[in-house]
Amino acid sequence: MTDTVPTLYDWCGGSAALHRLTEVFYDRVLADPVLEPVFRHMGPNHRDHVARWLGEVFGGPTDYTDELGGYPAMLSHHIGLGITEEQRVRWASLIASSADEAGLPEDPEFRSAFVAYVEWGTRIARENAAPGATPMQNAPTPRWGWGEAPPYLG
Repeated sequence: MTDTVPTLYDWCGGSAALHRLTEVFYDRVLADPVLEPVFRHMGPNHRDHVARWLGEVFGGPTDYTDELGGYPAMLSHHIGLGITEEQRVRWASLIASSADEAGLPEDPEFRSAFVAYVEWGTRIARENAAPGATPMQNAPTPRWGWGEAPPYLG
């Protein structure tokens, strides 16, 4: 037995699990009357990019930063969207419920960390998407773990 604590990325099943999650989730998004208008024009790589973002956030490879532009790129996709609280809550609820169908671990510790990130991230996204928002432009991609939050906002 080792003293090494696995990352959330490793614990959940890595890239394959997060890609399953984004497939299930965005199928639900496109069928949802609150979220479909926001996502109906998403590009063919959107699901993959979100899976890679989540992978990096949860302690996996830094593909999103290295190949897709990191936090500044993620931020650029949210600026000016005007995300409503109803949309934020629906997004958070749908991705949390999609975790079951995607086969992510059911243990309360993982689900607590997963939902904590989703709540934190969607609140930051809503703030950054507000009209006139002036978010931090060059923050690092957050790295989420078992119960800690990054020390910065927006």
